[in-house]
Amino acid sequence: MHQAVLLEETIENILTNPAGIYVDCTVGGGGHLSYLAERISRDGFLIGLDKDLDVLQRTKERLAIDRLLLIQADFRNLQSVLQEHGIDYVDGIMMDLGVSSFQLDEAERGFSFHEDAPLDMRMDRSQEFSASNLLNTWEEASIAEILFEYGEERYARRIARAIVEARKKRPIKSTLELVEIIRGAVPARYSRETHPARRSFQAIRIAVNGELDALKAVLPQAVELLKPGGRLCVISFHSLEDRIVKRYFQDEARSCVCPPGMPICTCNHQPRVQIITKKPIQSSTEEVEQNPRARSAKLRVAQKI
Repeated sequence: MHQAVLLEETIENILTNPAGIYVDCTVGGGGHLSYLAERISRDGFLIGLDKDLDVLQRTKERLAIDRLLLIQADFRNLQSVLQEHGIDYVDGIMMDLGVSSFQLDEAERGFSFHEDAPLDMRMDRSQEFSASNLLNTWEEASIAEILFEYGEERYARRIARAIVEARKKRPIKSTLELVEIIRGAVPARYSRETHPARRSFQAIRIAVNGELDALKAVLPQAVELLKPGGRLCVISFHSLEDRIVKRYFQDEARSCVCPPGMPICTCNHQPRVQIITKKPIQSSTEEVEQNPRARSAKLRVAQKI
């Protein structure tokens, strides 16, 4: 069963106008969207985006919400997608980043390092590039780079070298085959600290789906789309995502973005948002006990000036 993370906290922060228009950029199981639907008035309207058609169709069958428009789209195209539907400004936008429970539970999608499946990891199955393409065609240095940068994997070079050596014998085809390659490349003590493939799978998934580039692309669009007083709520699950959101909010809240040491401000930058969460909101002990996925979740909120 899909459990929405930081549900109460997100909806309390995003809902500034019960009759407003709200966008969920990552519909997933529809938990946040469904709860928001209960809080808006009859004049309110909801829009849900997800790049994964399978997830979107399944959620559409589960939801019985009036005044709801569901769209298959990558949120990196948020502004153009909304404008295609005649929507120029909205009252609130929320994003729950990362992999949905549905994607993790479907072994054949290749997101899980616990189940044997083809090396896929595509959130949008119409996309050609997959984890298999990455692992079997990229150069060793490029693989090591994404493992280190996106997975913060300390043994990135050793794992990349092992991947390249393994594929010389035959193409790497399955998730558990990859797990064994990784397990053989890292010290035995590493496996006692955490699952040895956790960080590598995260890095490969991020690279396959261009997740960090999409996040960097959508944040300026979201702020542009918000009405004054409207709010942007972003839930992240690892430090890379959270750092991007934190820095973007800080930059947009500043009155000057000139390089340090400039004697006179020449940027003419005007703050566009007010940061509502000086520190990110995190899940309670009770929520983590009920939903372990919530342990690493961080919610940041900014309001359009």
